[in-house]
Amino acid sequence: MTARIQEFLRTRREDGPCVVVDLDVVRDNYEAFARSLPDTRVFYAVKANPDPAILRLLASLGSCFDTASVAEIEMALAAGATADRLSFGNTIKKERDVETAYMLGVRLFAVDCQAEVEKIARAAPGSRVFCRILCDGAGAEWPLSRKFGCDPDMATDVLEHAHRLGLEAYGVSFHVGSQQGNVDAWDQALASSSAIFRECAERGMHLSMVNLGGGFPTRYLKPVPGVENYGDAIYRGLVKHFGNHMPETIIEPGRGMVGNAGIIEAEVVLISKKSEEDDVRWVYLDIGKFGGLAETMDEAIRYPIRTRHDGADMAPCVLAGPTCDSADVMYEKTPYLLPVTLEIGDKVLIEGTGAYTTTYSAVAFNGFPPLRSYTI
Repeated sequence: MTARIQEFLRTRREDGPCVVVDLDVVRDNYEAFARSLPDTRVFYAVKANPDPAILRLLASLGSCFDTASVAEIEMALAAGATADRLSFGNTIKKERDVETAYMLGVRLFAVDCQAEVEKIARAAPGSRVFCRILCDGAGAEWPLSRKFGCDPDMATDVLEHAHRLGLEAYGVSFHVGSQQGNVDAWDQALASSSAIFRECAERGMHLSMVNLGGGFPTRYLKPVPGVENYGDAIYRGLVKHFGNHMPETIIEPGRGMVGNAGIIEAEVVLISKKSEEDDVRWVYLDIGKFGGLAETMDEAIRYPIRTRHDGADMAPCVLAGPTCDSADVMYEKTPYLLPVTLEIGDKVLIEGTGAYTTTYSAVAFNGFPPLRSYTI
């Protein structure tokens, strides 16, 4: 909670749950990444929070942008970024979207199979491509699945296919899992990347870039290492696996860039019990999984929650959202401790919600409007 957010919430007109993002915190986060990884270009993951004010700020600071769709490309361009600062980082793209991106000036594309390479060769001739490889995501609170990336042993063939079709085989990418708490998680992926560089060189291709992905955490209930710790560990890994032949590097922070910059203000709609003997209260908020808190799925992300009763005795609660969907329960397997004096109508502040909230918010599911967003 910054003083600026506190003042905004004190004076705002009541209009339901909202997220407020302090741009000063976003600026500080960007500068921390730039200091901690000084030879690495920052490609902000637009999907984390595409608010135009955030994009304009980052564009003015010199950030590049990782985009997942044509719409995100257009948002980044509208914010002042030039096309040479954009990556179409989604490995799953319609060919007509590749063509549109190419017409807009984008020349950097992610792939993870030969079929995707062929789309880009047809729709974006001469472009640079990087191949995403699988990464186990051990140590991440929100591990990524096998949906994206190929086995490292397959990557050289994918890049060679790109080379033969007239594309520039530019590099390798990976993602160590979102909210990665292990600063050394990049080491094994860097080892795989350096092996791919060597194999490509043996086939006459000289790769240039390693995309280190995202994974940089924000603080929720547990402390996390600082960005400088990740920067030091990544640099050690690069030296270890690439020696004097250091590649270009880029990172794609999303959560680590904006997560701690935002707070959701929500309201307690109902407090009840399921039986007279039940010791666990059910606390229903006016926001839930469908209103922006989708990352509570499987209780993977546990957000800090503050109330006006902090300091009172605490008791376990099941925390749920307002919709008529039985899946709209955030914390039940591990009940959440909240003050026993919490009342219907109380406001709660959900911290660390600057990332992956507005973009996960459903459009009028059960008639509830999407999560309102403010930047200050």
